[in-house]
Amino acid sequence: MRAAVVYESWFGNTKKVADAIAEALGADGDVVLLSVDDPPPALEDLDLLVVGAPTHAHGLSSAMTRKSALDRLGRKGASGTGVRGWLQQLPPGEGRRAAAFDTRAEKSVLLVGSAARGIAKRLERRGFELVAPAESFFVLEIDGPLKDAELERASVWAGTLTRGLVAAPSR
Repeated sequence: MRAAVVYESWFGNTKKVADAIAEALGADGDVVLLSVDDPPPALEDLDLLVVGAPTHAHGLSSAMTRKSALDRLGRKGASGTGVRGWLQQLPPGEGRRAAAFDTRAEKSVLLVGSAARGIAKRLERRGFELVAPAESFFVLEIDGPLKDAELERASVWAGTLTRGLVAAPSR
C-alpha cells in the first residue's frame, strides 16, 4: 500500500495525530507525511490519501482563523493556504481512496463543528471515494493538549482505513 497523510496544524496537535496515523499505516506499506504547505502528492502513486486539519470556527480554517491562530502563538507572517486551499489545488481523485480527520473540542458537533466533515465533502466532490467516515480526535483546550489516548485511537483508526481499502472494490 502507498499512502499520503496530509495535515494542517497550528498548535501541533493535528500533526501529532497525523504522525500516529502515518506510523500505523506505515506497517502496511510506504507512507509519506506532508504539511498543507507542501505540494500535493502524485495521485497516481497512491492507494490512499488521508487529510486532516484542526476545526476552526465550526469547520475548516480560513485566512482569518489562521491569522488568529498565529496571533495566539505570538507569531507574525503569512498564514498559508490551509486545507481548504490545498484541496482546491488537488487534482481530481478519479475514484481513488481517501479519508478525513480533524482535531476539535470533545463537545457536540452541533456546538463546535467539524473540519473532518468539510474535508470529506470536498474530497468526495473532487472524485475521491471515502473508505471510512470522517473521524475527530479531541483536544482539551484550543491549543491542546490532546485528550489522553487519542494518539492510540488514531493508530487504531488508521487500521480501519487499511481494512477499508481491502473491503472496497478496486477502481
